[in-house]
Amino acid sequence: MNICVFCSAQDVPAKYQDAAREFATLIGKNGHTLVWGGSNVGTMKVIADAAQTAGGKIIGIDVEFLRHKARPNVDEMIFTADLGERKKLLLERSDAIVALPGGIGTLDETTEVLALRRHGKHCKPTVFLNTDGFYDGMKIQLERMENEGFLGNINNDVVPGLEGVVHFANTPPEVIDYLSSQYFVI
Repeated sequence: MNICVFCSAQDVPAKYQDAAREFATLIGKNGHTLVWGGSNVGTMKVIADAAQTAGGKIIGIDVEFLRHKARPNVDEMIFTADLGERKKLLLERSDAIVALPGGIGTLDETTEVLALRRHGKHCKPTVFLNTDGFYDGMKIQLERMENEGFLGNINNDVVPGLEGVVHFANTPPEVIDYLSSQYFVI
């Protein structure tokens, strides 16, 4: 399975790096492919290192203007002209999407994926790895949007309710369990 991981290109506290490493190790140990932003810095480097060390294949999809930060030793690297094309290819090349704690780029990527999923433009499992409650605020906001009618019927309920759009998991094994429950063999 190709698992797209959105995460930070920054050096972040150890608790986030440790969870990222654990998750990417599970990807590699189970023979899956990491599809990610292709950078060799921050959490992006952590997950690429861990997935490769555990025997997984890695596919980077980066933008041309960040070529200087790209990981050199990948199974496949694709460079796109802009961020929109990058996001499109990340989604196309993956079977599931997992958001690790990240910054503005991660927020941009995940909200676009959620909007596409809500409109029925993809049906891939989408999970936030909520390490140390990082995405608690996001969960509260999405639940409020749903409860107050902002996530009402779209396209005759192609995707019903918030649970039909996104899942929150607190640990890497919980992410794997959720993906397994979505008819994937992990």
